[in-house]
Amino acid sequence: MTDEVRITLRLPADLHAWLVAVAKSARRSLNSEIVYRLDGERSAGASGDESP
Repeated sequence: MTDEVRITLRLPADLHAWLVAVAKSARRSLNSEIVYRLDGERSAGASGDESP
């Protein structure tokens, strides 16, 4: 990723805690975990796996 944009993101506390735990177990930063998951969803949608 060459261009980056900073955003402010509000998450429910339980979702934040879950993401932190998942990121830690995957040895990723919270930011990297969010990017990883969003990119995976984007790829799944592009390949037609998205349900209506």
